[in-house]
Amino acid sequence: MSDKKKLRSTEWFGLSGKMGFTHRSWMRNQGHPDHMFRDKPVIGICNTWSDLTPCNAHLRDFAEIVKRGVYEAGGFPLEFPVTSLGEILMKPSTMLFRNLASMDTEETIRANPLDGIVLMTGCDKTTPSVIMGAASVDLPTIVVPGGPMLNGKWKGTDVGSGTLTWQLADRLKEGTITEEEVIEAESCMSRSAGHCMTMGTASSMASTVEALGLTLPGFSSIPAVDSRKKVMAHLSGNRIVEMVKEDLKLSQILTREAFENAIMVNSAIGGSTNVIIHLLAIANRLGVELSLDDFDTLGSHMPLLVNLMPAGKYLMEDFYYAGGLPVVLKELNAHLHNEAITVNGKSIEENSKDAECYNREVIAHFDQPFQKDAGIAVLKGNLCEDGGVIKPSAATPELMKHKGKAVVFETIEDYHARVDDPDLDIDETSVMVLKGVGPVGYPGMPEVGNMVLPEKLLKKGVKDLVRISDGRMSGTAYGTVVLHVAPESTIGGTLALVKNGDLIELDVEKRSLTLHVPEEELEKRRSEWTPPKPLAERGYAHLYINHVEQADKGCDFDFLKGSSGSEVQRDLH
Repeated sequence: MSDKKKLRSTEWFGLSGKMGFTHRSWMRNQGHPDHMFRDKPVIGICNTWSDLTPCNAHLRDFAEIVKRGVYEAGGFPLEFPVTSLGEILMKPSTMLFRNLASMDTEETIRANPLDGIVLMTGCDKTTPSVIMGAASVDLPTIVVPGGPMLNGKWKGTDVGSGTLTWQLADRLKEGTITEEEVIEAESCMSRSAGHCMTMGTASSMASTVEALGLTLPGFSSIPAVDSRKKVMAHLSGNRIVEMVKEDLKLSQILTREAFENAIMVNSAIGGSTNVIIHLLAIANRLGVELSLDDFDTLGSHMPLLVNLMPAGKYLMEDFYYAGGLPVVLKELNAHLHNEAITVNGKSIEENSKDAECYNREVIAHFDQPFQKDAGIAVLKGNLCEDGGVIKPSAATPELMKHKGKAVVFETIEDYHARVDDPDLDIDETSVMVLKGVGPVGYPGMPEVGNMVLPEKLLKKGVKDLVRISDGRMSGTAYGTVVLHVAPESTIGGTLALVKNGDLIELDVEKRSLTLHVPEEELEKRRSEWTPPKPLAERGYAHLYINHVEQADKGCDFDFLKGSSGSEVQRDLH
């Protein structure tokens, strides 16, 4: 160490007597020489690698690159696994397990002799979960994002992961594509290591984390298989050792100003609605005041500057070649808190001041955006007393002000059973309503809010309807979809009281979502309403149901707000 700051790991490896012997001797079976235990910053490499998480399957190799950087800078790297959350395979929803992974991360960091942390992220929930956990310990921390896949290529065109999934689902119902073509599209869509290359939740979170200042500048958009990604991983290993020496902690970077920057950036890139829930949860771990209304106040009037699917035409590979997030930060310069510090010790303005745009079809000038006022809008009204959200950049403009009769599905099973019934009373003016898919109700708040339209409407050429639920939507999806309705139906929110034929009015400009049913009738329905039986009575899901907060609070556990810090008061012997 270049200064006299005492390392946290010294409380393990620097002890004499029985405990020092215990802590060091068993570690030596991995071949670590004596000098590794002497006054070197111990860097924990938190790896979310898993064969079950395809977006993160390359992180095993990336961890070795980070280790090289740590060794080179004079640190002692020790890799550890935490719960890996893969969107593609986990049922009923990875959101159910985000808080579990955050607890895994938090307790693993706190319990071990670590001075600094490298978070290896990729797939949607792996990013917020490990940041939430690390924030509750508050050590010097840097994020290494796994990166997006290369552009999908199918039938001579670029296709986007996730977004193509929803397009194929519609085309199968329309009868305009065959099963054989879908099978061919599978390998064409996902043709390299990495997460979704659309501006879905994984890319949105990676970009948001860079905007928060937690990655080296320009890191988020580099494709996973680009050699420059490996260079950045190596440099991140270098940098975390210096951060430990500087004692640059997460709480010094994740300030209120940093969160405000992240909100504005997520709006300008056409980012996922899921970012809202994750930022709220991270802020709560640090005691930073952040509310759902902030996302509307700060972000809803931001212009859309990035032309990426699902809101636009291009993909993350194109975004990187065009200049990546530093260009967006430079375009937003007049609106951001430019003095906000980042992990490299420089301000966000310093990191982006020399950024150049190489393709204005992908990244627009602030005063010549692809769409004005494109940020996520927060709705209020008697149907969403504590809020609901909609993503205008992915919606149909003509439906942003709409009044129609409700077609209600009480559960996801009810939806699947009836949506394609030829006798379903639904037309292009209807409003689809799905209940029971919130945090408590599912449990875990799945990405089912963008309900696929009925087959008979798709065959008529109908492409969109207003859809409302207490669930979420994949960041790769699109449509005029109202999400995150709070309070959710399962705990007695007004959504639970909606019946077929009720008139619902959406007015995004006025930020309102209204159920046109007299209050006396709603009170009558409320008195007759019976809460559904919980879907889990034991284990982690039972814990989740009993302690998860609502979407407008970030869906964290009520007992995880704030932090426990890094101190461990008792030894193991």
